[in-house]
Amino acid sequence: MLSISEKNNYRSELFRHLDGMAIAPVAFSLHEKGVLKFLSEEGPSNLKAISKIFKANEGYLNVALRLLASQGWLEYEVHTGDQTVMVSQNSKSRTVFSLVERYEDVVRFLKLSDGFHPRNFDLEQFTTLNRIFLKYQHRDFNPKSEKTLEYDLEFQIQKHIEGLLVGPITVHLGMEGMFHKYFMEASFSADEFHEDPVSFSKILDFFTFLGWFQKKNGHYRFTDKGLFFARRASAYGVTVSYLPTFRRVDELIFGNATLFKSNDPNAAEMHVDREMNVWGSGGAHAAYFKKIDEIVMALFNRPIEEQPKGILDMGCGNGAFLIHLFEVIEQRTKRGSVLEEYPLFLVGVDYNRAALKVTRANLVKADIWAKVIWGDIANPAQLEKDIQESYAIELKDLLNVRTFLDHNRPWSFPNQPDLERKSTSTGAFASCGDRLPNTLVEENLKEHLEKWLPFIETFGLLMIELHTIAPHIAAQNVGKTAATAYDATHGFSDQYILELDVFLKVIEELGLESDPKHFSKYPNNELATVSIHYLTHKH
Repeated sequence: MLSISEKNNYRSELFRHLDGMAIAPVAFSLHEKGVLKFLSEEGPSNLKAISKIFKANEGYLNVALRLLASQGWLEYEVHTGDQTVMVSQNSKSRTVFSLVERYEDVVRFLKLSDGFHPRNFDLEQFTTLNRIFLKYQHRDFNPKSEKTLEYDLEFQIQKHIEGLLVGPITVHLGMEGMFHKYFMEASFSADEFHEDPVSFSKILDFFTFLGWFQKKNGHYRFTDKGLFFARRASAYGVTVSYLPTFRRVDELIFGNATLFKSNDPNAAEMHVDREMNVWGSGGAHAAYFKKIDEIVMALFNRPIEEQPKGILDMGCGNGAFLIHLFEVIEQRTKRGSVLEEYPLFLVGVDYNRAALKVTRANLVKADIWAKVIWGDIANPAQLEKDIQESYAIELKDLLNVRTFLDHNRPWSFPNQPDLERKSTSTGAFASCGDRLPNTLVEENLKEHLEKWLPFIETFGLLMIELHTIAPHIAAQNVGKTAATAYDATHGFSDQYILELDVFLKVIEELGLESDPKHFSKYPNNELATVSIHYLTHKH
């Protein structure tokens, strides 16, 4: 049984691992191009000037420098008025920049590891990985009784390296069943799980070195520490799913900013492993869905004439959330007892046509009657037209729901930007490598949600949203938040996560309010990166 202190320490390790998967390739790229050396020698520097000197794509360089600030390695400031970004060194910069070379082995392996899988690996790739394992185990990192700044920075970087080593392997093994109850409760040998037990045992030996396993007579058994991480394998999933982006982050910053872009909405995504992303999201988001359930039950326990006719899930993915909501209503609400008389009209909407096929199949398998239709979150008017023509129902008669979607809207420049707007956001936002001023990102969100106002006036909008936090707050709480990883995965893929307070400000400008009875944020403090809202018009 783990103590509270042990759980907190292991949770801190996990967050630092996530940091590492983003920071290592970014910091090493900036090191190789000379940006870190420049920053350690110069005074406060203007982002635009740095971009010109190093021929960088300003938007993605902005994301990269803000990530370093979130780790406490730089000072980062966005001027409220003209949106100028200034960065400068701090007391940690020179010391930590001199240590960035330590990332070289794992970053080189990351670039060569496309397709690497611990269940079916290329021996040449594995040989390289094992060499890194051995080097890590014999590192000249000796904890000191009295911590110093250099110790703290060395520890930070070692956990980053560790994250790039254990994160991808943990996710692959978790998705493949390695962390099944059988393996977690019994001892096992490498040959029970792998056709190349000699090589696979070297991976298990590395995890044994980290304290995740005990090894005796060639058999392995999870330790309490190992069980902690195994049960949270999905927590690594979303960040690991973006390794295709991190693998080529130097090209995004200093080369072809549109290398992952395609004009074909049905083209396979290259910047993210979507199957892995869905797997990781499913595990990570389970806690939020409990709060969503409470809101849905409250709505569908109202008198029948005050209830929505159904639910529209925008960005339905594989249909799992829609299936879950149906089961909640059927089994836990008054509406569930009268579905024969008052059928529930369910609509799954997605921009990706491949996702629609999966949703249809899963709904049929679950024996749930629902409609599945293509739609664009940026064009609710067209969606309303399509639903009316196809199903003779109005969008406003449905409860609109979506999870972690609005920040992933397609970018468009605001039609009527407020030239007097002053943004308090510290975010770093880009579109195809171009930097987007934070004022315009706020205006874009406002215009985006404004399009939905006519369709949520009756039954509101139920949403889960992701947020950033200010770099100086993240830097003060390294090991307590996944904000750095979120900022990296979303910043380099043109997604727009604003701080919670900035998001709420835009909501208020639209005449909407987040119902205080149903509002939640996670965690429930200044580190909040996730929020749940039931948005309705102010009365």
